[in-house]
Amino acid sequence: IISTQCISMEKWNQTSSDFILLGLLPQNQTGLLLLLLIVSVFVFACLGNSGMTALIFLDPRLHTPMYFLLSQLSLMDLMYISSTVPKMVYNFLSGQKSISFLGCGVQIFFFVTLACSEGLLLASMAYDRFVAICHPLHYPIRMSKRVCVKMILGSWTLSSINSLAHTIYTFQIPYCRSRAINHFYCDIPAMMPLACVDTWDYEYMVFVSAVLFLLLPFLGITASYGRVLFAVFHMRSKEGRKKAFTTKKAFTTCSTHLTVVILYYAPFAFTYLQPKSLRSPEEDKNMAVFYTILTPMLNPIIYSLRNKEVAAMTKLTVRCRVIAFVGHTSM
Repeated sequence: IISTQCISMEKWNQTSSDFILLGLLPQNQTGLLLLLLIVSVFVFACLGNSGMTALIFLDPRLHTPMYFLLSQLSLMDLMYISSTVPKMVYNFLSGQKSISFLGCGVQIFFFVTLACSEGLLLASMAYDRFVAICHPLHYPIRMSKRVCVKMILGSWTLSSINSLAHTIYTFQIPYCRSRAINHFYCDIPAMMPLACVDTWDYEYMVFVSAVLFLLLPFLGITASYGRVLFAVFHMRSKEGRKKAFTTKKAFTTCSTHLTVVILYYAPFAFTYLQPKSLRSPEEDKNMAVFYTILTPMLNPIIYSLRNKEVAAMTKLTVRCRVIAFVGHTSM
């Protein structure tokens, strides 16, 4: 049976211009249970990130640079998980593993754009905390609304240009070995083994992009928080140290942001920065679950639990909705 499936797949690969996504889950009862879990995570992530974005937009008390950047992070996470999970769920339920040539290109473009944009955004959020703690008097100037808008537009623009270049180059490579991508979405490293030409030069460019959009922002985040810790722990008085940590709830937001940074960068570094010889398709798929599914769900939870203002406003919003619902049903 396995050999017959392989022969039919090879015939399909040679005659079709579409790709096959081998997927993440097995086509059995265990896979169905895991799919239900992923769908639950997807729904929770969509509700959490859309709710966070709406809350920050509607509440004037949250119209600050820190929360403006946080709303952009929630928006990116919402788009991030929406670019991979719906197609994976559809393929599993329909039994059709194919994805069109154009659909694969669109998925690559949005995935790379959002991955790079989020890396740059996390660096911008670290810079915001650095200025708030180390240069509080200059904070209104260095982190003005105009500067925040430039940061956001810059991250989207640079990431889109980089993603467009990779997308165009990826689909100029001839694929003649197979059309079966051993992943649950169109991922560039997973597509390279399908090419019938040497792709070493392009894989090196993928590594360079990972360094520019992931490693360098991570080093910037590390430097920012290193300066913050250096400034705080070298204060002479305990009162000054306490003031530095309580200004704009700096300690809470810094620790929260560091948690998000670790959850986001660790799987990416494991996948894109280690040598090709040490990687395996199964490990790449497992790591991709973290930054495409779990992280978008965990980010609103982490920021809500660790940030008193967001948590308070979330509880107030829920309480108002409950009161409104009860009042509507009693009428």
